[in-house]
Amino acid sequence: MTPKQDPMNILKYIAILTSLFSAHAEAKDCVILLHGLARTKGSLSKIQSALNDAGYHTVNKGYPSTKHKIEKLAEDAITEALSYCPTGKKVHFVTHSMGGILVRQYLRTKTIADLGCVVMLGPPNKGSQVVDKLKNIPGFKLMNGPAGMQLGTGKLSMPNKIGPVDFDVGIIAGTRSINLMLSTMLPNPDDGKVSVENTKLEGMTDHISLPVTHSFMMNNNEVIGQVKYFLKNRVFDLKSVKNH
Repeated sequence: MTPKQDPMNILKYIAILTSLFSAHAEAKDCVILLHGLARTKGSLSKIQSALNDAGYHTVNKGYPSTKHKIEKLAEDAITEALSYCPTGKKVHFVTHSMGGILVRQYLRTKTIADLGCVVMLGPPNKGSQVVDKLKNIPGFKLMNGPAGMQLGTGKLSMPNKIGPVDFDVGIIAGTRSINLMLSTMLPNPDDGKVSVENTKLEGMTDHISLPVTHSFMMNNNEVIGQVKYFLKNRVFDLKSVKNH
């Protein structure tokens, strides 16, 4: 029997391969996903699957978005989500809509030692005029809760109180709407809930607009591709943006 055929050598070879693959698995960065107002973690299942396939350790954190104010939602949801991230690994965030405001609020007063970057999809970073127009209509607060009332552009606007960011943030805005009535309340272009201008944020690293709607942008393959690119490169892939 030759050395290569020796069962002991084969076992050693398998052990080395297993060790290498285990080390690679343990080295994964953590990506925390935060959904938007009145949504569930299921709304981010497609992008979570794509990030898992790309080798990230994902934490898709559901939270009671219509039950509390932004301050409490941010503290509770992000603190718990961080506990599921591997110790000592980089922590990134991918957020939809109000989820981005939760991250801004949390990092306003706290630090994450291994913070990587944040990708926000359709965030109302300067609030939304839709909330300004509808907040006093009966049923609005019941449907959207205390946090929903904080997402306007006026004096009570939590997004405008938080201030600029000092960490890497990439923002994807949508330019298509499936709710034409709400779009009449917004400066164009908009995604049906937030204007492109109001997604922007002082201190942001990069910003792009894509022909997607607010409610479904997280399921768009081009959006998902740009999210993965930003997580890796800290900028968006402008060369791959299609001519729309």
